[in-house]
Amino acid sequence: MGKHRAQRPPAGRRVAAAVSLLALLAAAGLLLVGVVVHLGAVLLALACLLICVIAGWYVVSRRGFVRAASVVIMVVALGGLAAGLAFANLNLIALAGVIVVAAVSVVSARYALRARPAGTGPTADKTRLTAATRPRRPVLVMNLKSGGGKAERFHLAEECVRRGIEPVVLRPGDDLLRLADDAVSRGADVIGMAGGDGSQALVATVASRRGVPHVCVPAGTRNHFAFDLGLDRDDVVGALDAFTDGVERRVDLASVNGRVFVNNASLGLYAKVIQSPEYRDAKLSTAASVLPEVLGPDAQPMDLHFRGPDGDQPNAQLILVSNDPYRLDTIGGMGTRERLDLGVLGIVVASIADAAAASRFMALEAAGQIRRFPGWHEWAAQRFEVASGAPAVEVGIDGEALLLDPPLVFESLPGALRVRLPRRAALPSRASRTVRLLSGSTISELAGVAAGRA
Repeated sequence: MGKHRAQRPPAGRRVAAAVSLLALLAAAGLLLVGVVVHLGAVLLALACLLICVIAGWYVVSRRGFVRAASVVIMVVALGGLAAGLAFANLNLIALAGVIVVAAVSVVSARYALRARPAGTGPTADKTRLTAATRPRRPVLVMNLKSGGGKAERFHLAEECVRRGIEPVVLRPGDDLLRLADDAVSRGADVIGMAGGDGSQALVATVASRRGVPHVCVPAGTRNHFAFDLGLDRDDVVGALDAFTDGVERRVDLASVNGRVFVNNASLGLYAKVIQSPEYRDAKLSTAASVLPEVLGPDAQPMDLHFRGPDGDQPNAQLILVSNDPYRLDTIGGMGTRERLDLGVLGIVVASIADAAAASRFMALEAAGQIRRFPGWHEWAAQRFEVASGAPAVEVGIDGEALLLDPPLVFESLPGALRVRLPRRAALPSRASRTVRLLSGSTISELAGVAAGRA
């Protein structure tokens, strides 16, 4: 077989990439004019901005008097920032020009870097879609409390009956695995779940084991799995079309000690945060309370050991293992996945040596540049093992807090799940088309497209 020759990008994309880069330079130039004309006021605003951000680091990493003082400093700095912007007396026409030019840059970049058609390039989507026959006995399990009551708000039970889908309601105390398994035993030939990612993983476990297709209905809070599948997370009822007029594809699952997950499993920092009972109702305040225990000056080393590409690694503060690799710029949002059919685990590890490193870690996290942290490492593998001397390890699996016995053995399950999607589901997924304009890699990609490199 001959070697595949990469094709040069078409002229339209090359022009769009050049326009995007030039527009970015133009926007920066307009801002520099404002700096020259009102140098003192702009410098005041910049200084106050830096003070505000640094004070924010202390708010999330300290307690007691230091935290209270940092809050006061943040408020004062915000006042100084507002004053600096007021004294700068920015020209509204110039400001509007900056906004317009920046928008042109974003739109042009989106076009220049848009997803390639299937079958082209090294990252081509190899998804195989097949028309799905109408099921004889479709079943949808629904969690009425998930996502603030989305199932009830969108009248999912009534919509199911209208489409000939049997609705099964998850009641308090029910075993979701058994509920789904019983539905398949009664004859369900397609089974869906209306709920969050943790519930999706449990029903997907049954669907995979019993060999029936799975339908994801985004009735949870964040619905990362639905997003990476290409579903419209705001169209809860529209997801039901997968039962009646859908297409089918195979996607990967992953497991840790036999527990299946569709998104990711986290150890260390993030797992510590979601273990708190207050996490679901107050995510930000809970994170602010837990972070000093993990990253503060009095934090104890975490007993998590693993073998990476460079050999044995001790005491990582954060380990994230995902079902196929994520594109991560921050930890909190958990990023996106371009593909769900690569058959590998995405592994991310952050080792934070001291308080100074912790401050840098949080600064880069806040700036959306977490991958620039020196202790950040990521790679892909089909299997990954984490050891610990603790009797049990805190693990966050698809947002659910669990305790598992070490060692923790993670494995990829390639093509384990048949997924049915509405015909209008976006493929390639929205995740694969996400543009990170602030990343160095995006700038280099734009330059490469503008230069006509394949």
